[in-house]
Amino acid sequence: MSRPQRRNILITGASSGLGAGMAREFAARGRNLALAARRVERLEELRDELLAAYPGITVSVRALDVNKHDDVFTVFREFDEELGGLDRVIVNAGLGKGQPLGTGYFRANAQTANTNFLGALAQSEAALELMRPRGRGHVVLISSMSAVRGMPRNLTTYAASKAAVTSLGEGMRADLADTDISVSTIFPGYIRSEINEKVKKVPFIVDTETGCRALAAAIEKEPAKAYVPGWPWIPLGYAMKVLPLSVIRKMA
Repeated sequence: MSRPQRRNILITGASSGLGAGMAREFAARGRNLALAARRVERLEELRDELLAAYPGITVSVRALDVNKHDDVFTVFREFDEELGGLDRVIVNAGLGKGQPLGTGYFRANAQTANTNFLGALAQSEAALELMRPRGRGHVVLISSMSAVRGMPRNLTTYAASKAAVTSLGEGMRADLADTDISVSTIFPGYIRSEINEKVKKVPFIVDTETGCRALAAAIEKEPAKAYVPGWPWIPLGYAMKVLPLSVIRKMA
């Protein structure tokens, strides 16, 4: 059975990094885009770039801070009306900052937890409020390979927040199993972006374009879960679940 083509795609956190990269990939596939992020100037630049390269598509942009939950519902409804119905929502907006627990940086860790989980929850709620009455659609949650296990140091809160996103996606899949609404949880490995641009020595890292091409290809298949890029993250994902914590500590 062939999957429906998702013509109208909303991407949050689309002003840079993986969000902008995925927008470029889906624009090249001829899809209409709804792009949201806090930095609307960057969104406008991206919109102009995409429309110049692919004049047959529609690109709509709006400023959005996913921590302002009422705004999430408003912006999603506005995009839905403007594009004539959203077919796919990619929950991508998030933060990567954090510090080891107990070192005086609770506020930064709380901000990461709030944005990555409560922000994803608000986006998922807003997306499904649109999709449930229609009985169709595709929600994509961008998690992380760090969600597979608890991680030390600066990654502790980030990994925990992404693990919560993973659990949220699984619960949504169970709840929507008897509908035509698909839910995919995507686990990106090391892909170069603004979050990690200052980190120089990263094993298995790929450039943004390569990583986002792999992300778009995985999303199009609408899997329940996908480790991206497949190599080496599929075997590493399985290994991380069983490796001793002493080994996991060295991966952060």
